[in-house]
Amino acid sequence: MTIDRPAAAKGESGQPFLLIRNLVKEFDGVRAVNDVSVAIDKGEIFALLGSSGCGKSTLLRMLAGFETPTSGQIELAGKDIINVPPYERPINMMFQSYALFPHLTVWDNIAFGLRRDGLPKDEVAQRVDQMLDLVQLKAYGKRKPHQLSGGQQQRVALARSLAKRPQLLLLDEPLGALDKKLRERTQMELVNIIEQVGVTCVMVTHDQDEAMSMATRIAVMSEGRILQVGKPGEIYETPNCRFVADFIGSVNLFDGRVADDQPDHVVIDSPECRHYVTHGITGTDNMPVSVAVRPEKICLQAEEPTPEQRAHAGEHGYNCVQGVVTAMAYFGNETRYHVKLDSGMELKVSRTNAARHDDTALRRDQRVYAWWDGADVVVLTS
Repeated sequence: MTIDRPAAAKGESGQPFLLIRNLVKEFDGVRAVNDVSVAIDKGEIFALLGSSGCGKSTLLRMLAGFETPTSGQIELAGKDIINVPPYERPINMMFQSYALFPHLTVWDNIAFGLRRDGLPKDEVAQRVDQMLDLVQLKAYGKRKPHQLSGGQQQRVALARSLAKRPQLLLLDEPLGALDKKLRERTQMELVNIIEQVGVTCVMVTHDQDEAMSMATRIAVMSEGRILQVGKPGEIYETPNCRFVADFIGSVNLFDGRVADDQPDHVVIDSPECRHYVTHGITGTDNMPVSVAVRPEKICLQAEEPTPEQRAHAGEHGYNCVQGVVTAMAYFGNETRYHVKLDSGMELKVSRTNAARHDDTALRRDQRVYAWWDGADVVVLTS
């Protein structure tokens, strides 16, 4: 699920609000963050997405000032903050554990940082009350953290981070401690609160669903590098390499070679079938490539598809394979199938359960045809 939001704004100078240039962090000669450059606009919720050890948390800690870069630049609102200590940066960080003080009430937890900054009592009270209203916990101000649910504790931690009115909010696996259903509900609440305040946010997560549902843009990281930056739909539908295609969502990857490269289409031969793609690529004949097809783009049926059904699969009915259903799982809104192709490859297919009773439902060990539109294919050259 992705959310359409207004475009983020540039700073007053027309420059990005947060600018990271050629950032490097080495530990014992090993680069945890390797020459990362990215620009983030004011008001964005920007997600750093990747598996454990890819460098995303190290990058976040350098933004917070908890780690010193080996080289590179970090500019916030046009100012270089590399040498600014953490406590002087207009940045707040919310940790996965929330780090709430167990002996303090909700009200006092939110007020803690404001009191440390020496704000007048009246202003502290005003800001805390505003934050409690914002996160809809006005009635819980006198409770201790252990008297709250996980979702409520998460909102308290967010309120405490926002109370100091930071220019930049950093979220480190913000919903990792919540169960699946609560996490899904809290994602929407968190986005709404951040957008109401108007703060720019950089979040770290290994959960692709979390990134897709919360972020305006996503940076996919691997081995210390950013491989692709884009809106959730761009990352999912047009990945720029095998890693991104395989990491975001589920995908079927066919290895093949270019057989015919034309300006308006390309034909690719793989052991499974001939692929017809309804657009050209930057490549050469016989070049090795990967063909990526998402499971939900594939049609699955017991009968051979008609020429009308395969009208966009190429002049000669390419993009069609046969196999046997080896596994299936019902998830209510969809059924997921695993199909063992004649080539030996296992194909993943998702079928939407649009009707309550599906007369075309397939069964295990049934021989089937799988086919897809040439417009739904992504060709990967790296």
